[in-house]
Amino acid sequence: MTPASPKKTALKKPVKKSTAASNSSASPEARGLVIVITGNGKGKTTSAFGQALRAVGQGYKVFIAQFMKGRDYGEFVAAEKYLPRLTIRRFGLDSFVMRDNPAPVDIALARQGFDMVKKAVASGKYNMIILDEINVAVDFKLVPLEDVMDLIRNKPPALDLILTGRYAAKEILKLADTISEVKEIKHHYAAGIKDRAGIEY
Repeated sequence: MTPASPKKTALKKPVKKSTAASNSSASPEARGLVIVITGNGKGKTTSAFGQALRAVGQGYKVFIAQFMKGRDYGEFVAAEKYLPRLTIRRFGLDSFVMRDNPAPVDIALARQGFDMVKKAVASGKYNMIILDEINVAVDFKLVPLEDVMDLIRNKPPALDLILTGRYAAKEILKLADTISEVKEIKHHYAAGIKDRAGIEY
């Protein structure tokens, strides 16, 4: 008679605590991130579009709302022609916005853009949503800060959310999983070199 073999006990994996920004029940691998790209240097939008391109390359669908922009930037043209999984919508004029005295049309366009972002989030069609220049729109009082915070807190668990623009509010930074600051060391504008296609737009 052989002795009874000891019972095997299953090892429990440690439970990973959720971060303040996480409102999800998704696994850590599937949980969507909140990423903020801010600072006074050139490259914030460029960085976000690089992230979008990477996501599209992995088969994801991406929605980008550009606040306070009305020009046909190169990324907009490229997406229209070559990237069917990347949707870009612009909500602004091709002109500067007065920080302390924005025109009613600037406010209206920004609110329209934010309403479309909320619909895109609720649709469940997208894996990643980018709010380009939303930090500036909030700082200029075109979009209420609390509305953006509510969007972050209540986003679907697996959705990646990226917010760009200088002047990121500290309340938004607290909710973020990742924050990158683009710092200006030197800019060609200071040497009198004007903006040009393929670099600024």
